[in-house]
Amino acid sequence: MILRARTVLPITAPPIENGAVVVSGNQIDAVGKWTDLKSDFSSEEIFNLGEVVLLPGLVNAHCHLDYTDMAGQLPPPKTFLDWIPQMLAAKAAWSYTDYARSWLNGAKMLLQTGTTTVADIEAVPELLPEMWNATPLRVFSFLEMTGVRSKREPTDILNEAISRIDSLSHSRCRIGLSPHAPYSTSLELLQLSAKVAREKNLRITTHIAESEQEFEMFARARGKMFDWLKKNGRDISDCGIGSPIQHLERAGLLGENFLAVHANYLGESDFDLLAKRNVSVVHCPHSHDYFKHRKFPLEKLIKAGVNICLGTDSLATTTGSGKQKPALNLFAEMQLLAKENSSLSSKIILQMATTNGASALGMGGKIGKLSENAFADLIAIPFDGKIADIYDAVLHHASTISASMVDGKWALRRD
Repeated sequence: MILRARTVLPITAPPIENGAVVVSGNQIDAVGKWTDLKSDFSSEEIFNLGEVVLLPGLVNAHCHLDYTDMAGQLPPPKTFLDWIPQMLAAKAAWSYTDYARSWLNGAKMLLQTGTTTVADIEAVPELLPEMWNATPLRVFSFLEMTGVRSKREPTDILNEAISRIDSLSHSRCRIGLSPHAPYSTSLELLQLSAKVAREKNLRITTHIAESEQEFEMFARARGKMFDWLKKNGRDISDCGIGSPIQHLERAGLLGENFLAVHANYLGESDFDLLAKRNVSVVHCPHSHDYFKHRKFPLEKLIKAGVNICLGTDSLATTTGSGKQKPALNLFAEMQLLAKENSSLSSKIILQMATTNGASALGMGGKIGKLSENAFADLIAIPFDGKIADIYDAVLHHASTISASMVDGKWALRRD
């Protein structure tokens, strides 16, 4: 088929007026001007999408679909540590049905707001593969592992996750590992996870350096989180040696297959270390704002050359404003990032939500861009302005999208 649009925005190439994208199966065959492509592909079915900009689907590099329906249930806490027991209590009160409904509601929100690929932390692995089959999204499900509260052996925790990974296969969706956070897992579990991820060529992600209390715990062996976990029986011999990032370095986790989620509180040497190891950092602006963390160290990360991508996190860590209900919306995340970083160009922010996320997931060249041989994952949003303003116009898009395609199939289309 050929998709025509007023403007095509490949992200990795300049915008194309009166553009078109040729789709064959689940891949893109060609991208260019309609006048150049119409004769070469004259026998294809043509979809004229009209006054829209056609661009790659957004890549949400961190989400918790399981917790979508917790929106508004957890008021912003005084500290991150105050939030943890609230979240644990909310999770304990839910059934399988609650989680399944919540997952599907979150997936629907993402589709309606332009995401076509999501890196989802899966706390209820029993939902898979049923949830994969129930959504057109391209899903990377990272199986969450903890272990501090359960007192289970790290080898048992990891073997259970690997057994599930080996039992799952899907043409559109993939799976990875997610040791939850350094404070909620043992050093041994982190080390074993890093080793298995390399052996099996898996992506791996961890919540890291999210709070000041976590930084205090690992860097200085003190603070409320340190005292709380020590009281609850966590082995704290891995604390007081360096920053949370350095802790992951000792565990062997830092590498190009690793997504460091949050990274809000970093030591001076952490920036170059993250860049040296080719780690991707995932920033979640609304979640960051919910906890009132200090300013995200964006400029230092960019200067060091770290790949930065964007995520929505879960609705358990976001709030709505006024009559606006909380929603999983990567456009809203981009807009908040732009508001807080006025010197950052719209083009760079769009790259964080597309090509950068694709690279973080090991899908560079296949998603997050419109080009030959990439997957046909794309969205259309209304656009009737000047092409010189297209990046700003896309960034500040505020309504639902006009159309969405994932893997060459229509996921959403409003005629």
